[in-house]
Amino acid sequence: MADLYQVLGVERGASDADVRRAYRRLAKELHPDRNPDDKAAEERFKRVSSAYEILKDKDKRRRYDRGEIDEEGRERFAHGFPGGGFGGGGFGGGERRGGFRYETRTGPGGPTDFGGFEDILSSIFGGGRAGFGAETASAPGDTRYELAVDFVDAARGGKQRVALADGQSLDVTIPAGVEDGQVLRLKGQGRGGGDALVALKVRPHARFRRDGANILVDVDVPLATAVAGGKVTVPTIDGDVALNVPAGTNSGRTLRLRNRGVKTGKGDARGDQLARAMIVLPTDEADVATLQAWAKGRVES
Repeated sequence: MADLYQVLGVERGASDADVRRAYRRLAKELHPDRNPDDKAAEERFKRVSSAYEILKDKDKRRRYDRGEIDEEGRERFAHGFPGGGFGGGGFGGGERRGGFRYETRTGPGGPTDFGGFEDILSSIFGGGRAGFGAETASAPGDTRYELAVDFVDAARGGKQRVALADGQSLDVTIPAGVEDGQVLRLKGQGRGGGDALVALKVRPHARFRRDGANILVDVDVPLATAVAGGKVTVPTIDGDVALNVPAGTNSGRTLRLRNRGVKTGKGDARGDQLARAMIVLPTDEADVATLQAWAKGRVES
């Protein structure tokens, strides 16, 4: 991924306000609702949203500027990850199948030893915590993995199918509420009794963004609905729902859908979904003419 500042089109020393303005401009320009069926715009929208998620957070931005995390918010490990974490050059020679990548090392600074992919997956995913089980192998040392997860699967939990080298497939359990960059250390479940380190990479979503246990989304609200009140359809990780928009709602107002966010722990507790109203002017010629006539007498020349 390109430098985050380049993605947003700002200088590295840009103020928080400049970063925010750049993001809003690009998000409005590239939003999927304005570019239906435009895959290039959708992919760029995802990159812009992902970059802003890091740069808007003061702590993450400082860590990124210091080189402690990469463009996807993942740790740049000091030992054993010379290429910048699980997605960097330290894994340049690793195997990748169906979004799953692995590498094994025989010891600190020692040579890299790659095993048969199907053998590793069949033992790693055989059971145990978070869908991972113990692995047995002759070479001791930690085994490092990277698993790509869709945003909705990370938020809700679910299963992901991984294709094996022999043509077979395997359903992997995704725990609800996992976060991008989260690393699971599974004691004694790496090669030869070492630990298994599993890095989870959550793919950006075209509409949703995450803030802790809450999910953020921008929602278009017709001007008439914003003025008089009414309902609009809002996407959630569980499907579309109707959202009540109070009369007199201004653009930028945040409306809350309770218990529609990310699972926060054991039981049924979840965060909320926060829908930011984005007022949309009418396009009908008669409506536009009426609004323009109303506005002319109220605008200073």
